[in-house]
Amino acid sequence: MSTDTVDLGKRRFLTAATSAVGAVGAAFVAVPFVKSMSPSARAQAAGAPVEADISKMEPGQMLTVEWRGKPVWIVRRTEETLNTLKTLDGILADPASNESDQPEYCKNASRAIKPEYLITVGICTHLGCSPTFRPEMAPADLGPDWKGGFFCPCHGSRFDLAGRVYSGVPAPLNLVVPPHNYINDGRIMIGVDQGAA
Repeated sequence: MSTDTVDLGKRRFLTAATSAVGAVGAAFVAVPFVKSMSPSARAQAAGAPVEADISKMEPGQMLTVEWRGKPVWIVRRTEETLNTLKTLDGILADPASNESDQPEYCKNASRAIKPEYLITVGICTHLGCSPTFRPEMAPADLGPDWKGGFFCPCHGSRFDLAGRVYSGVPAPLNLVVPPHNYINDGRIMIGVDQGAA
Protein backbone atom coordinates (compact mmCIF):
# COMPACT_ATOMS: atom_id res chain seq x y z
CA MET A 1 0.00 0.00 0.00
CA SER A 2 1.31 3.43 -1.08
CA THR A 3 1.80 6.14 1.44
CA ASP A 4 1.33 8.82 -1.19
CA THR A 5 -2.24 10.03 -1.44
CA VAL A 6 -3.53 11.97 -4.37
CA ASP A 7 -5.49 15.12 -3.60
CA LEU A 8 -7.87 15.29 -6.59
CA GLY A 9 -9.31 18.61 -5.49
CA LYS A 10 -5.87 20.25 -5.49
CA ARG A 11 -5.07 18.72 -8.89
CA ARG A 12 -8.30 20.12 -10.40
CA PHE A 13 -7.59 23.55 -8.91
CA LEU A 14 -4.03 23.64 -10.32
CA THR A 15 -5.25 22.47 -13.75
CA ALA A 16 -7.95 25.17 -13.82
CA ALA A 17 -5.54 27.89 -12.63
CA THR A 18 -2.93 26.92 -15.25
CA SER A 19 -5.57 26.94 -18.00
CA ALA A 20 -6.82 30.38 -16.93
CA VAL A 21 -3.31 31.87 -16.89
CA GLY A 22 -2.62 30.32 -20.29
CA ALA A 23 -5.83 31.80 -21.74
CA VAL A 24 -4.98 35.27 -20.42
CA GLY A 25 -1.47 34.99 -21.88
CA ALA A 26 -2.85 33.89 -25.24
CA ALA A 27 -5.20 36.90 -25.26
CA PHE A 28 -2.29 39.28 -24.56
CA VAL A 29 -0.39 37.79 -27.50
CA ALA A 30 -3.43 37.78 -29.82
CA VAL A 31 -4.56 41.41 -29.29
CA PRO A 32 -1.54 43.08 -30.98
CA PHE A 33 -1.69 40.52 -33.77
CA VAL A 34 -5.39 41.19 -34.46
CA LYS A 35 -4.86 44.98 -34.21
CA SER A 36 -2.09 44.78 -36.79
CA MET A 37 -4.62 43.48 -39.33
CA SER A 38 -6.89 46.54 -38.93
CA PRO A 39 -6.38 49.37 -41.44
CA SER A 40 -4.48 52.40 -40.20
CA ALA A 41 -6.25 55.68 -39.47
CA ARG A 42 -4.78 57.08 -42.69
CA ALA A 43 -6.13 54.15 -44.72
CA GLN A 44 -9.55 54.48 -43.09
CA ALA A 45 -9.62 58.20 -43.89
CA ALA A 46 -8.66 57.52 -47.53
CA GLY A 47 -11.79 55.42 -48.03
CA ALA A 48 -14.04 57.43 -45.76
CA PRO A 49 -17.15 59.19 -47.04
CA VAL A 50 -16.75 62.89 -47.89
CA GLU A 51 -19.28 65.66 -47.28
CA ALA A 52 -19.70 68.49 -49.78
CA ASP A 53 -21.52 71.78 -49.37
CA ILE A 54 -23.57 72.51 -52.50
CA SER A 55 -25.74 75.22 -50.98
CA LYS A 56 -23.99 78.10 -52.76
CA MET A 57 -23.59 76.49 -56.20
CA GLU A 58 -25.06 78.45 -59.09
CA PRO A 59 -26.56 76.76 -62.16
CA GLY A 60 -23.73 75.90 -64.55
CA GLN A 61 -21.08 75.70 -61.82
CA MET A 62 -18.83 72.74 -61.06
CA LEU A 63 -17.32 71.84 -57.68
CA THR A 64 -14.51 69.30 -57.26
CA VAL A 65 -13.97 67.27 -54.06
CA GLU A 66 -11.60 64.40 -53.40
CA TRP A 67 -12.87 60.95 -52.46
CA ARG A 68 -10.61 57.87 -52.24
CA GLY A 69 -7.83 59.83 -53.92
CA LYS A 70 -9.99 60.62 -56.97
CA PRO A 71 -11.59 63.87 -58.10
CA VAL A 72 -15.37 63.83 -57.84
CA TRP A 73 -17.20 66.45 -59.85
CA ILE A 74 -20.46 67.98 -58.74
CA VAL A 75 -22.15 69.95 -61.50
CA ARG A 76 -25.29 71.99 -60.99
CA ARG A 77 -27.05 71.65 -64.31
CA THR A 78 -29.26 74.28 -65.86
CA GLU A 79 -32.78 73.59 -67.10
CA GLU A 80 -31.46 74.03 -70.66
CA THR A 81 -28.81 71.36 -70.00
CA LEU A 82 -31.40 68.91 -68.69
CA ASN A 83 -33.56 69.46 -71.78
CA THR A 84 -30.53 68.95 -74.07
CA LEU A 85 -29.63 65.59 -72.46
CA LYS A 86 -32.77 64.07 -73.95
CA THR A 87 -31.66 64.93 -77.49
CA LEU A 88 -28.25 63.21 -77.41
CA ASP A 89 -29.19 59.51 -77.17
CA GLY A 90 -28.53 58.84 -80.87
CA ILE A 91 -24.88 59.93 -80.70
CA LEU A 92 -23.94 58.30 -77.38
CA ALA A 93 -22.31 54.87 -76.91
CA ASP A 94 -24.35 53.91 -73.83
CA PRO A 95 -27.24 56.40 -73.48
CA ALA A 96 -29.20 54.24 -71.00
CA SER A 97 -26.06 53.47 -68.93
CA ASN A 98 -26.58 49.72 -69.28
CA GLU A 99 -22.83 48.97 -69.42
CA SER A 100 -21.61 51.70 -67.11
CA ASP A 101 -20.89 51.95 -63.39
CA GLN A 102 -23.44 53.82 -61.30
CA PRO A 103 -25.68 52.97 -58.35
CA GLU A 104 -29.07 51.56 -59.35
CA TYR A 105 -30.79 54.70 -58.03
CA CYS A 106 -28.83 56.76 -60.61
CA LYS A 107 -29.60 54.57 -63.61
CA ASN A 108 -31.89 57.11 -65.23
CA ALA A 109 -31.75 59.75 -67.97
CA SER A 110 -29.88 62.29 -65.80
CA ARG A 111 -27.78 59.66 -63.94
CA ALA A 112 -28.64 61.39 -60.67
CA ILE A 113 -30.81 61.29 -57.58
CA LYS A 114 -31.79 64.92 -58.20
CA PRO A 115 -31.64 65.78 -61.92
CA GLU A 116 -30.27 69.24 -61.14
CA TYR A 117 -26.99 67.77 -59.81
CA LEU A 118 -24.54 65.48 -61.60
CA ILE A 119 -22.08 63.72 -59.29
CA THR A 120 -19.39 61.75 -61.12
CA VAL A 121 -15.80 60.60 -60.72
CA GLY A 122 -13.64 62.88 -62.88
CA ILE A 123 -11.51 60.15 -64.46
CA CYS A 124 -11.78 59.13 -68.11
CA THR A 125 -12.77 55.50 -68.57
CA HIS A 126 -10.19 55.09 -71.35
CA LEU A 127 -6.76 55.45 -69.70
CA GLY A 128 -7.52 57.29 -66.47
CA CYS A 129 -6.82 60.85 -67.62
CA SER A 130 -8.81 63.74 -66.16
CA PRO A 131 -11.12 65.39 -68.72
CA THR A 132 -11.76 69.13 -68.72
CA PHE A 133 -15.13 70.73 -67.99
CA ARG A 134 -16.43 72.31 -71.20
CA PRO A 135 -19.99 73.49 -70.50
CA GLU A 136 -20.28 75.73 -73.56
CA MET A 137 -22.47 74.61 -76.46
CA ALA A 138 -21.00 73.73 -79.89
CA PRO A 139 -17.48 75.23 -79.75
CA ALA A 140 -15.70 74.92 -83.10
CA ASP A 141 -13.06 72.48 -81.81
CA LEU A 142 -15.64 69.98 -80.48
CA GLY A 143 -18.09 69.92 -83.37
CA PRO A 144 -21.72 70.86 -83.96
CA ASP A 145 -23.13 67.94 -81.94
CA TRP A 146 -21.38 69.14 -78.76
CA LYS A 147 -23.91 70.39 -76.20
CA GLY A 148 -21.53 70.85 -73.27
CA GLY A 149 -19.83 68.29 -71.08
CA PHE A 150 -16.36 66.91 -70.46
CA PHE A 151 -13.56 66.61 -73.01
CA CYS A 152 -10.42 64.49 -72.54
CA PRO A 153 -7.68 66.24 -74.55
CA CYS A 154 -5.27 63.30 -74.18
CA HIS A 155 -7.11 61.00 -76.61
CA GLY A 156 -10.24 62.92 -77.63
CA SER A 157 -12.93 61.20 -75.55
CA ARG A 158 -16.08 63.26 -75.02
CA PHE A 159 -18.80 62.96 -72.37
CA ASP A 160 -22.08 64.84 -72.07
CA LEU A 161 -23.27 66.64 -68.94
CA ALA A 162 -24.66 63.36 -67.57
CA GLY A 163 -21.18 61.80 -67.89
CA ARG A 164 -22.31 59.63 -70.84
CA VAL A 165 -19.67 58.86 -73.45
CA TYR A 166 -20.09 59.81 -77.10
CA SER A 167 -19.91 57.10 -79.78
CA GLY A 168 -16.69 56.70 -81.75
CA VAL A 169 -14.26 57.89 -79.07
CA PRO A 170 -11.59 55.85 -77.25
CA ALA A 171 -13.40 55.77 -73.86
CA PRO A 172 -15.55 52.62 -73.69
CA LEU A 173 -17.86 53.54 -70.79
CA ASN A 174 -19.66 56.44 -69.20
CA LEU A 175 -18.00 58.25 -66.32
CA VAL A 176 -18.47 56.47 -62.98
CA VAL A 177 -21.18 57.78 -60.64
CA PRO A 178 -20.10 57.13 -57.04
CA PRO A 179 -22.49 56.12 -54.26
CA HIS A 180 -23.89 59.26 -52.65
CA ASN A 181 -26.86 60.67 -50.80
CA TYR A 182 -28.31 63.99 -49.76
CA ILE A 183 -27.94 64.88 -46.10
CA ASN A 184 -30.20 67.89 -46.73
CA ASP A 185 -30.84 70.33 -49.60
CA GLY A 186 -27.41 71.93 -49.20
CA ARG A 187 -25.13 69.00 -48.33
CA ILE A 188 -24.28 65.67 -49.92
CA MET A 189 -22.32 62.66 -48.68
CA ILE A 190 -20.14 60.93 -51.26
CA GLY A 191 -19.29 57.32 -50.53
CA VAL A 192 -22.52 56.31 -48.80
CA ASP A 193 -25.49 54.96 -50.73
CA GLN A 194 -28.85 56.67 -50.67
CA GLY A 195 -30.88 55.31 -47.76
CA ALA A 196 -27.83 53.84 -45.98
CA ALA A 197 -27.52 54.67 -42.31
